[in-house]
This record gives sequence, C-alpha cells and structure tokens, in this order.
Amino acid sequence: MLLTNGKKRIPIGYEDFKQLIDSGFYYVDKSMLIYELLHSGGQNNLITRPRRFGKTLDFSMLKYFFDINEKDNAYLFDGLKISKYYEELAMYRNTHPVITLSLKCAKQGDYREALRGLKYEIQRQFINNKFILDSDKLADDYKDEYKKILSMDEDAVWSNSIQLLSICLKQYYGTKTIILIDEYDVPLEDAYFSGYYDEMVRFIRSLFESALKTNSALEFSVMTGCLRISKESIFTGLNNLAVNSILSNKYSESFGFVQSEIDELMEYYNIEEKSQLMKKWYDGYLFGKSEVYNP
Repeated sequence: MLLTNGKKRIPIGYEDFKQLIDSGFYYVDKSMLIYELLHSGGQNNLITRPRRFGKTLDFSMLKYFFDINEKDNAYLFDGLKISKYYEELAMYRNTHPVITLSLKCAKQGDYREALRGLKYEIQRQFINNKFILDSDKLADDYKDEYKKILSMDEDAVWSNSIQLLSICLKQYYGTKTIILIDEYDVPLEDAYFSGYYDEMVRFIRSLFESALKTNSALEFSVMTGCLRISKESIFTGLNNLAVNSILSNKYSESFGFVQSEIDELMEYYNIEEKSQLMKKWYDGYLFGKSEVYNP
C-alpha cells in the first residue's frame, strides 16, 4: 500500500501485526519488547499503559513470534530489530502454544452479560484448538472437560478453563503454554461502575489463580491494561507477579513513540518543519525515564 507520493501509508486503526507488515504500512519497530521480555521478565508480567499506546498491536506481535502454529509467518520479523537475535532466541521463536484473550468483551454493564462475553471469548480459544481432541496424547478426562467448554455445558468449570486449555496444549505439543491477556482490567472497571464488582472479582480471581499460579503447563504470561488493580483483589496469592507501570523503566520504549522514532517519521514524510507542532500535540508522557509521544 503506497501513497501517491510513493511513501508508505500510516496504519490507522490496525491492530493485527501480520496485516500491518504484509500490507506494507509504516511500522515503528517495537520488536525489542520480545527481547526485553525474555531477558528481564518474570513468569507473570503485568504492563499497564494508558489507552491508545499500541498495547493490542504489541500483543499481536508477541503471538506471531512465539506461537508454534505461526511458523509460516516467521518472515514477518525479518529486517526488524529482533531479527539480529534470531539465533539467541531460537528456543522461543514459534516453539510454544499461545493462548490469547482480550477481556474487553466483558464491558457489558451487567454481570450475566459480562460473564457470557467472557465465556464466549474463552470458548473461542478452545474452538481454535479443537483439532487437538483427535489426538491420543490428551487424557480422556481432559477431553471430556474440553468438550464441555465447547458446548457451553452448564457443568463446565469456567474458572479453571484457561488452566485446562494450557494443560491440553502442553500434552499435545510437548511444551509449555504462553498466555497473553489483553485489557485484563476492563471486567473489573466496568463491574465497579455498574454495581457487580464483588461477583466479577470472584470469577476473575479464580480464573487468574488457576491459570497463572497453580499451573504446571505455564511457560509465562503477559497481561496489559490501563489500570493497576489492587493485589488484594484479583491477584491474591499470586506472589510471582512482575508489575511494570508507567513508573517502571522496563518496557518504557515499547509502547508509544520516543523522540528518535518521531524524528524518523517526520523525516520520512518530509514534514520536519512540523516537529514542534507534533511535540505540542502529542508529547508530554514519561514512562520510566523515557519521554514518550502518544501515537
């Protein structure tokens, strides 16, 4: 995709990493998030940033890099900064099953509808991987529970569903599962303002604890959101959580644009004379020690 002057288009509203790269859009390279995560991250990682700073796009990038089912898309990272470290990161590059959940579906204003939305989002992950049911690698008991989720059976144990899926994926692939949870705070934010906070806390706490604490099939997890929810609510008992807020230096340049990236953008589009206007409109954020523009 090109502009009439031969320049790459700016991707507005695109959240899928593959679509952005394949379509030839201008991409501000955030692939070193992968390197930083693998070298300095914990088993469970929470990254909080304001809205509209590229969290969902970064999550899409992580999936394409780690997911064992995305080997055909490994080329997406060729030429990006992370490509210099292919050999070093070979044991992680497209070698793990990945579960990706977006909890924004729970913004419903009603507990029953919010829970329904979460169940459908979880069920979608089970549907995407249902081919593993044909394998004799899975224990029969796990297959039975898996099928309950697929059919929305009333007896399905939804609070343990992510743990169940990760165990089944480990049995099938022989390697641990990576869990990516985007907008983790949406269900509780909406529940707080809509009057069903306690009910939602109980469900999310059970879901997270089984998936992220008592889960032998977990390689690591990454969660993003706008808010830092109190540890006493959904993270009770999760003592291995690495919290990275806007005050942290970790990942400080992975979300939003830093000055050098803005300078490259302005030069590429031959609009350097508007740099001060750009700074006035979009600058003013500080993540750790990094000055950041809102994309």
